[in-house]
Amino acid sequence: MKTLATTCAAACAAFILTAPHAQAHVSITVTNDQRCITSDGVPSHDTGPWRAGAVLVAQSHQFCMPAAPQLSGGVTQDVLVSGITVSGIPLRPGTAEYYDASSPRGYSRDRASGWNVEGMGGLTMDAQNGHVDGRGLYHYHGIPKDGTRDLDQNLFGYAADGFPILYAGDHIQPSWQLKSGARPSGPSNPGGAYDGTYVQDYEFVAGSGQLDECNGAMVNGAYVYFATDTFPFFPRCFKGTVSADFMGRRR
Repeated sequence: MKTLATTCAAACAAFILTAPHAQAHVSITVTNDQRCITSDGVPSHDTGPWRAGAVLVAQSHQFCMPAAPQLSGGVTQDVLVSGITVSGIPLRPGTAEYYDASSPRGYSRDRASGWNVEGMGGLTMDAQNGHVDGRGLYHYHGIPKDGTRDLDQNLFGYAADGFPILYAGDHIQPSWQLKSGARPSGPSNPGGAYDGTYVQDYEFVAGSGQLDECNGAMVNGAYVYFATDTFPFFPRCFKGTVSADFMGRRR
């Protein structure tokens, strides 16, 4: 297994200064203390198919975050957009869907059950682990294989607080684990085995992997997040100050 330092390599020293491989529809600029990524939100790879009627619509994305992020000493959660790739595609691993036995689909926006549908376990994705929302906004819930082939020193994107996100693949293991056994029974519970359909099927087990609860770690004196092939895929909580550009209401 590769170490954190090996996977991070020279990117840990360079991520503050450079932004590689910007495509024609993507602009990455650093002005004063802000790094801004603008794009039309259209990836270079094929997309779809998804549910009937779902169509990708070009966007006018602009996400700005601290260019030199600092650890805040706290943890921020419930952020709409976890980050954005260097190719200009938002990362939105969370969903607004919850188990709902009364819904024909088995889930709805009603949070009463407390069982939050995991995007990669319970919703329809394309071959790149992405889909569109009701506005046609394309985003990733998991790792896009076509989006990780030509990364410069593993730099995949930037998180909502400005720290870099490096692609680790399966070389670095998160500390989130699938629970064993079956979900508790009850009228508001989906029942069945813990299989990854719901976020609550997972638990953080400190020390079971190499990363913290936000899928990050200190490497060579710098804090970085990792994009991993297994849950949580991208950071879902944040150790720095989250930019307002990434907050919002799930649609």
